[in-house]
Amino acid sequence: MAWYNNIFNGNKPKTKQFKRSYQGANTGRLFADFFTSSNSADAEIKDNLRILRDRARELSRNDSYISRYLALMVSNIIGKHGIRVSSKSRNDNNSLDLRANQLIEKAWNDWGRMGNCTANGRMSFLDCQKLAVESLFRDGEVLIRKIKNKNNPFGFELAFLESDHLDENLNDNNLKNGNKIKMGVELNNFGRPVAYHLFKDHPFDQTYQTENYHIRVPAEEIIHIFMPTRPEQTRGVTPIATCMANIQLLKGYLQAEITSARIGASKMGFLVSGSGDEYVGDGIDDDGFSSTMSAEPGTFEQLPSGVTLQSWDPSHPNSAFDGFMTSVLRSIASGLNISYHSLSNDLSSVNYSSIRQGALEDRSSFALHQQLLIDHFIEPVYRSWLEMAISTGYINLPINKYNKFADSVSFIPRSFPWIDPLKEMQAHILGLQNGTTTYSDIASNAGRDVEELFEQHQKEAELANLYGIETAYQPFGNKSPIQPTIASEQEDE
Repeated sequence: MAWYNNIFNGNKPKTKQFKRSYQGANTGRLFADFFTSSNSADAEIKDNLRILRDRARELSRNDSYISRYLALMVSNIIGKHGIRVSSKSRNDNNSLDLRANQLIEKAWNDWGRMGNCTANGRMSFLDCQKLAVESLFRDGEVLIRKIKNKNNPFGFELAFLESDHLDENLNDNNLKNGNKIKMGVELNNFGRPVAYHLFKDHPFDQTYQTENYHIRVPAEEIIHIFMPTRPEQTRGVTPIATCMANIQLLKGYLQAEITSARIGASKMGFLVSGSGDEYVGDGIDDDGFSSTMSAEPGTFEQLPSGVTLQSWDPSHPNSAFDGFMTSVLRSIASGLNISYHSLSNDLSSVNYSSIRQGALEDRSSFALHQQLLIDHFIEPVYRSWLEMAISTGYINLPINKYNKFADSVSFIPRSFPWIDPLKEMQAHILGLQNGTTTYSDIASNAGRDVEELFEQHQKEAELANLYGIETAYQPFGNKSPIQPTIASEQEDE
């Protein structure tokens, strides 16, 4: 009857407080500013896409760190020579079809020259790769139209479009063909792109006024590159979005500190009169308010009676400036998925081990982006180009063997030389001697093809023989096994 007496006497039984299994789902005062949303990916993107893209472009124009970030992505993903194509088609007896491979590679290099590969004739294919990478990491997506043009000797060319052409405000769930349009992209019932509804002209081109309208382009004519982060995402978002707020606030803080430091370097002061009498000095300024006095090096001026000089010496930047900048830049670098020392160009606090670890992480990220560019840009362009180049007769190969030639190809991205090339070479030799590494592995790490490597060795040997020159080395001769070099601890200091 204890429970009855408690209720009768006005004492309510204590209830056990509910405790969530995941602390991240807690509510209360400390989590009041933790805003969440259950919207779909497209619902979150739609109303923010344009402003994020415009702000990313603004930062790329006027912020030194974002400018460096984009330059790093282009130089490390594309490199000096870009992603190269190596044809590897084989005959029925499994031997390499050298004639076909040479024809394809020569034609690909000819098409990639400036004036051949783009509709406007202004870019080489290396320029196209650079523009694709910069657009992807600045705007979040790339739009490229594949054009079949009989006036082009290869019958094929590319046209780059800014992502503004794809209208994010064009949405329709009740098309007559059963499809739906999400932010300008027409999708079937399975979410597969069927067509792209593009503005005929750039919607925000202020250089001329024209009547603009949408054109429907089949999906097979469009290359739309972006990095999805959610399964049903239709449009791409700039990767700068995660740290955009910090970058803008840091830029404002840095500008304020520079301005304050400039004012502090001026060593200004005030003339104070105890009696309240006005001291004119060199005269009234243009506004007629302040009394001013000019100061020249090596001169002293006697002040009137009762007037004293009170200096104003603001101390900027303060002692915490460097630490604060470093902390914020590390946060920004993490948001951009790049190492701090690469983004800031600051090597003052790194040693061999730390810069090696940072370089390895950066290169792993760059390798992922290289493969993304191959899968979504280089290979689709290559297959479309090869079909048209054979069809137009520029490449004298049978069209019925198109699949053989299109499937037998390797794409070679730029390589990353190691910090210590001697140790890297020793590791390659040990790998060859132990059978854990092949010449193909080593050549691909250098951004080359093993067939190309052997061919170059043969050409140089024949050239040396032609001129009667005996080389002092034999690259593939017998060598005694080398002993691995143990890194000393001093290198980490």
